[in-house]
Amino acid sequence: QVQLAESGGGLVQAGGSTRLSCVVSGRTASTFAMGWFCQAPGKEREFVGAISWVGTATLYQDSVKGRFTISRDNAKNTVYLQMNSLKPEDTAVYYCAASMTWGTREFMGFERRYTYWGQGTQVTVSS
Repeated sequence: QVQLAESGGGLVQAGGSTRLSCVVSGRTASTFAMGWFCQAPGKEREFVGAISWVGTATLYQDSVKGRFTISRDNAKNTVYLQMNSLKPEDTAVYYCAASMTWGTREFMGFERRYTYWGQGTQVTVSS
């Protein structure tokens, strides 16, 4: 059974940084392309970015491009979301998700591309 477990986040000041981790268990992480999504209070879950199976390609939503970086260490079955220059509007629950496919940013931005989901971790950015 595949499971995803996010960690990291918490309370961060605006302009600060934090790193989220997502550990994949039950199957080798390199089996999946991995995505990150976020859901702010009262809003729908939205795409943050994604990384291909061995990390040779990444995709980002425009709002985080240049501030967030997705990476992976398949030897550790772990995917990371490095979040820099955080803004209060980045406050959300962040989810990692695993996909058996890969495509354009628009393609990977749909939740239905992803088979497995973590339970999410809260990031709160104070002003």
